[in-house]
Amino acid sequence: SALILFFKYQGDHAVLCVRIKNIAVAVTKAARLHLFQAQEWQKLQNGIQDHSCTEMFSKAQLTMTVNLTEQNLTVSQIPYPETWYVFYVDKFTCEENYSESEDIQFEMVLLNPDAEGNPLDHFSAGESGLHEFFFLLVLAYFITACIYAQSLWQTIKKSGPMHTVLKVLTIALLLQAGSAFANYLHFSSYSKDGIGAPFMGSLAELCDIVSQIQMLYLLLSLCMGWTIGRMKKSHGRPLQWDSTPTSTGIAVVVVVTQSFLLIWEQFEDTNHHSYHSHHGLASGLLIGLRVCLALSLAAGLYQIITVERSTLKREFYITFAKACILWFLCHPCLATIAVIFREYQREKVITIGVILCQCISMVILYRLFLSHSLYWEVSSLSSVTLPLTVSSGHKNRHHF
Repeated sequence: SALILFFKYQGDHAVLCVRIKNIAVAVTKAARLHLFQAQEWQKLQNGIQDHSCTEMFSKAQLTMTVNLTEQNLTVSQIPYPETWYVFYVDKFTCEENYSESEDIQFEMVLLNPDAEGNPLDHFSAGESGLHEFFFLLVLAYFITACIYAQSLWQTIKKSGPMHTVLKVLTIALLLQAGSAFANYLHFSSYSKDGIGAPFMGSLAELCDIVSQIQMLYLLLSLCMGWTIGRMKKSHGRPLQWDSTPTSTGIAVVVVVTQSFLLIWEQFEDTNHHSYHSHHGLASGLLIGLRVCLALSLAAGLYQIITVERSTLKREFYITFAKACILWFLCHPCLATIAVIFREYQREKVITIGVILCQCISMVILYRLFLSHSLYWEVSSLSSVTLPLTVSSGHKNRHHF
């Protein structure tokens, strides 16, 4: 037997449509498709009683004999969305001395009922609603760009106190927007043919990975610079960023580690979505890394906040700490919270939740970095530069 695929059906009158290219071979081999509810299949696999091959497949909830060029099987009376496994079985499947024979070429389409009850929806129950979400997200990015793009560009062109920080943050935001747009194109195509645009799905994941790396380097560089600066510099200039080998080394090691885990996670789960189901080792390590980063940055910022006397500076650090913690902890927290939801809801909860939380985190950082009143008060930040573009000529420049 072979597990062909799994699909989360929902509602009444969901359909499995099969088209066979070489029907004569299928009839000769007595080919069949067996459909199991995921929970029932797991019970058979983990049960104490040993079932023979034939007995196991005889317990399928639905069976379709493949003997026509095109045929449909209706899956109805599903009380709530759940995963179904589709297995291919023929008369040779349960034989011990199985000899290779001609393969059966077929095309399979799985459809859920749409809003009107017609089986036309290509989306699994775990993916329904994501197409609309990415459309609204792209629309929100477009409206925001129309309102704020010009003023933000003028601020960046002025090469003010936080020129580098704003530039890196804006690149990360553009990558996030690019990821959302690529996802929207992929889901739009998927809604029409059930295949989508795999290249767009991969591009969305790539944009998201690079954006995550950019934000990690930005937040880690600033926080490490302030922490090391406070330890090594005089209290007169506690926030001076100094591109020391220690701070740069730590930032590079953590960035490389996260990059490796993000790429490993993509190979572990080949489905096109940026926030995975966390059953693999890479996903678990990635969540662990984000928790450690949030705790270490919070600890470093707490040390600065506790000894800071200026109220405005303390408010600045507290707001920055909130943005950091929200960025790093939203994924682990939502992955934990998702456990209480049904299986088909978990991916949507994590995907939508993480994207919205990280958008809020970026808004907080933008408000903070563009706030002139705070930056003139926190005057030593006017000399901050990141290791990304550090140069001796700009290290001690001041803007008044």
